Amino acid sequence: MIADSNSVAPELREFISRNFLFSDQGFKYGDDASFLREGIIDSLGVMELVTFVEKQYGIAVADHELLPSNFDSVSRLSSFITSKLAGHS
Repeated sequence: MIADSNSVAPELREFISRNFLFSDQGFKYGDDASFLREGIIDSLGVMELVTFVEKQYGIAVADHELLPSNFDSVSRLSSFITSKLAGHS
């Protein structure tokens, strides 16, 4: 799958809006907003997000990759996904 941050970020925003914010109004936060600090996603929600990422992008997320540096904002997560898709771990 060919993807970059510009194609991944909108998909993440839509998923988070619908599944965590329960809104059709879109993602009303900046892409650098912390999911945990802003109360967008709790620790259990992170696991739901991991499942979505693995299924949507066909990548495996290892336990050691479950870090805020990879999963705590749209920007961080889209960078993580595009890096994995490019074959970098």
